[in-house]
Amino acid sequence: MKQINQKHKDSLFRLLFGREDMKDNILSLYNALNNTSYSNPEDLEIRTLSDAVYIKMKNDVAFLIDSFLPLWEQQSTYNPNMPLRGLMYFSDLYNAYITEKELNIYGTKLISIPTPQYVVFYNGDVSKPPIMTLRLSDSFMNKRDDNNFEWTAIMYNLNKGQNDELLLKCKPLSDYMTLVNYVKYYKKEHTIKEATDKAVTRCINENILKDILLKNRAEVMNMVITEFNEEVFVKGIREEGREEGRKEGREEGRKEREALEAENQMLKKELEELKLSINKS
Repeated sequence: MKQINQKHKDSLFRLLFGREDMKDNILSLYNALNNTSYSNPEDLEIRTLSDAVYIKMKNDVAFLIDSFLPLWEQQSTYNPNMPLRGLMYFSDLYNAYITEKELNIYGTKLISIPTPQYVVFYNGDVSKPPIMTLRLSDSFMNKRDDNNFEWTAIMYNLNKGQNDELLLKCKPLSDYMTLVNYVKYYKKEHTIKEATDKAVTRCINENILKDILLKNRAEVMNMVITEFNEEVFVKGIREEGREEGRKEGREEGRKEREALEAENQMLKKELEELKLSINKS
């Protein structure tokens, strides 16, 4: 069975929005999402989990600002399990916060914790609405009519024509999507390495993420190529699963046909024996 490397690898999104030296970008995107006007990058404190919690799950960006705890995830493939993953992420984030603040969750006094905000940025090829609310309750084996147990992820589709206003409000996010779209465009006729090189060169020439790309060209190239290869890997696993399902279906059908044929043969034999018995009498 194939295994995905569980060690967390930085992504292009995390390079642009998940580092201490990128707090300006984080603040710009936070303001664009929430219609706020924070201007001091030091108002936020990055709290991103340093290690994967579960098989290759990325925790891209998490930070504290005011009394809120936003967590952002970037996805190039649609994943309906993001609410469950987010619940697991926030469990670790809150555990770290409670430990750091020496809060007593077993006491009689209600403790205060930062308000969660969970956002997924989607830029995959499968068509999705501009904004989707993904719900943990969709995973429940036994469906409930009440909302007593719920956890949600708000997914923003960053593809062209879906959330253009958001992109206009946040230039770093717009530049990020420009680079991603250039890679997708060149990938149609080139290898992923060639496509990434062409996209990076074009962005530099057009003054898009120019400083970052000049400084981190090799790193960005590696990130994009790695992300693409992992995306292809996941698609391959899914296709293998579908093919395995088809094989199992064909095998099950063959066994059913063989059983039916055996039953028919048995009935035929019983009928012949009955005819012989009747003729003898």
